[in-house]
Amino acid sequence: MENEAKIVLGGEEYPLLLSTRAVREIGRKFGGLDKLGEELTAQGDTDKALDNAVWLITLLANQPILIHNRAHRGEEKPLLTTEDVELMTTPAELGAAQYAIKIALERGSMRSIISEQSKNA
Repeated sequence: MENEAKIVLGGEEYPLLLSTRAVREIGRKFGGLDKLGEELTAQGDTDKALDNAVWLITLLANQPILIHNRAHRGEEKPLLTTEDVELMTTPAELGAAQYAIKIALERGSMRSIISEQSKNA
């Protein structure tokens, strides 16, 4: 899909997709896309910043899997869990993943996302 960005988790490439469903989930968790940058940086709270980054990667990586599973009944792929993402990444990789997240958000929302560099992720 042209609206996807890609990330490597555990040596396997996963597309990240901002679907309408993902926007709703982000809104429920953070209060909207506009609040996402604050939550991903979570200045002074490394644990919260890591939790938010892992949750967002899991959400965005699962959207293409859910689409695949809907179209290919009987050939479903397993969804990622936050535990999977935590185990398949290092903190340095999470920091690098911010670029892929930014691309997925920009492509999915068709707008430029301004993000602050995080000291925590």
